[in-house]
Order: sequence, then C-alpha cells, then structure tokens
Amino acid sequence: MTIKTSPFDPADHLTSVEDQAELLSDAFASGNADYVANALRTIARARGMAEVARGAGITREGLYKALGKGGDPKLTTLVNVINTLGFTLSARPRSAIKATRSRKAAASRRSKKPERSAAAH
Repeated sequence: MTIKTSPFDPADHLTSVEDQAELLSDAFASGNADYVANALRTIARARGMAEVARGAGITREGLYKALGKGGDPKLTTLVNVINTLGFTLSARPRSAIKATRSRKAAASRRSKKPERSAAAH
C-alpha cells in the first residue's frame, strides 16, 4: 500500500493574525536573524507576497531576495514589511523575555501531566 504525501507549507496553516504575531515575536526573541527572516517570509507568503511587497515599496522578487536564504534586508525594508503586515515592534529587557518563556514552559508542562487517580494517593 502506497501512502500519498504532499509538501507541507507552514504559510497554508498560518492564517490568524494572532498566530502570525506569535511566530514573529518568538523569532525576534530568539535573536536569530535567519529565523526572523524566515518568519517574515512565511507570514508574507500567507498574506500574499505581491501584496506585501507592494505595501513595502519593493518588488515581489526583491522581497523574496531580502527575506530569502543569504538575504540581508536593509532596516528600511524590514520596517516597511513589518508595517505592511500590520505589526509593531517594541523592546523589552532580555531577562523579561526569558522569564516569560520559563513561565509558559512550566504552564505547558503542568497541562500535559496526567492527573493521578484518588486511589494513587
């Protein structure tokens, strides 16, 4: 029996603005420029590259190049893309980001623990 597969494209599943904002926030919090570019590229593809490029004042090809592997977009390009996507940037101390991540991870671990039955006590 053959299993048919199809390519996975995260842009197809990144449909809510809230999910897109969470991805972008996580990318910036990581401090990894490639992750930030990939997140912006994925969100732009989910919204439509041509439309985002037009709003950012560059060509679609220019947007692909700026956010692609090895791309190093100018700050003005990044700001224009972020504004076009409807997001804002803010700065926080890195220690606040780490504390938030630790609390989220702890809450996630607590929610995944199976409850013990009364007989186990």
